[in-house]
Amino acid sequence: MFTLKQCIDYALQNQYSMKNAALDEIIASDKVREVTGMGFPQINGSVQLSNNDPLRRMFIEGTGTPSFLTGGYAIPSGQVVGAPNFFQLKSSGDASISISQLIFSSSYIIGLKAAKTYKELSANATQQTKIQVIESVTKAYYLVLINEERIKLFDKNVARLDSLLAQTNAMNQSGFVEKIDVDRLQVVYNNLKTEKEKFSNLFELSKLFLKYQMSLPMESELILTEKIFDFKIENIDQQKADYKNRIEYSLLESQKRLQQLELKNYRLAYLPGIAAFANAGEFSQSPEFNYFTKSNLWYNYGLYGITMSIPIFDGLQNSYKTQQTKLKLKKMENDISNFELAVDLQIKSSEVNLKNNLSSLESQSKNRELAEEVARVTKIKYAQGVGSSLEVVSAETSLLEAQTNYYNALYDALISKVDYDKANGNIK
Repeated sequence: MFTLKQCIDYALQNQYSMKNAALDEIIASDKVREVTGMGFPQINGSVQLSNNDPLRRMFIEGTGTPSFLTGGYAIPSGQVVGAPNFFQLKSSGDASISISQLIFSSSYIIGLKAAKTYKELSANATQQTKIQVIESVTKAYYLVLINEERIKLFDKNVARLDSLLAQTNAMNQSGFVEKIDVDRLQVVYNNLKTEKEKFSNLFELSKLFLKYQMSLPMESELILTEKIFDFKIENIDQQKADYKNRIEYSLLESQKRLQQLELKNYRLAYLPGIAAFANAGEFSQSPEFNYFTKSNLWYNYGLYGITMSIPIFDGLQNSYKTQQTKLKLKKMENDISNFELAVDLQIKSSEVNLKNNLSSLESQSKNRELAEEVARVTKIKYAQGVGSSLEVVSAETSLLEAQTNYYNALYDALISKVDYDKANGNIK
């Protein structure tokens, strides 16, 4: 059992586009945390155990005199030999921990602001998805209700024609009307039943479409508790365009701020970056790979300091990036101006469409009432023998057409009201 509000609430909880929008918001939040984490201390540890077998030799240039590096032998002057490495043992081990801390970086500061704007952009995108879901569910809901009323109308018309056909058939048996009068009504009756069967299938299809918009399983039962006449279309007042009511405007503004931050980042790119660092560890060497025994000796070491990186010349890359971003920002401003024009047009066109559809609805309502009266009077005249079957068939056909036109006009009016609310940013 669903009202329109319940259908919308269900869709906002279960529609897959809404689920993806919620995931995008979580991703945006994690992105903010990721950028923020760059300003925290960065700590890394490493352990390296290696065994050189054989150990690399060291190269010595001969001097012509004996030396301990050459084992007491004299190597001719200018000759290079590879001698055993007396200064390094075959195995070595190194365990260390390093810490770095960002002190100043213009890119980091701008990145924090950009990450928060990106999160805001994601929230606006979620809001846009909500509006789209509300719009699509509302329109699908109206379609089901309209089709439901038309099914009832088909049932009433079929029952009325069935009664009229039976009455005419009895009159034919009594010799009051000709067989052709029965045949004419039979044709109208058969066509009406065929149309009803077709429309019943379309009605089920419209319910499936509403289930799809709600992301409701197709096998689930869907019963709507409201009727189409529960929804009233109030008189509209001409509204002045307020672009900030439109979520698309907020999206464009967020994108513009991102471009502005990117431009600022390039302009500050030549500021120096400052970071502190520290490194501490233990180092050992051994003639054998015996680092898992107590006989091995380890000695600690450490260093700390500050680094400053100063951009000097980058081949004018940053200058061209700045120029490109300025042009992108100009394009964004053009997009915003174009959107404002589009909103003005949407508001005017939706207002005209709504007024036209309301006028059409009023006209079709009167036509339906007249057609019902004509059909009623024609049936009475025919029963009294002062009317013809052709008049009855014509009146019934006109009534069906008037009823169809009325419900089409009612649906168009409801849909145009949704479009009018969307154009004015009133779908919340």
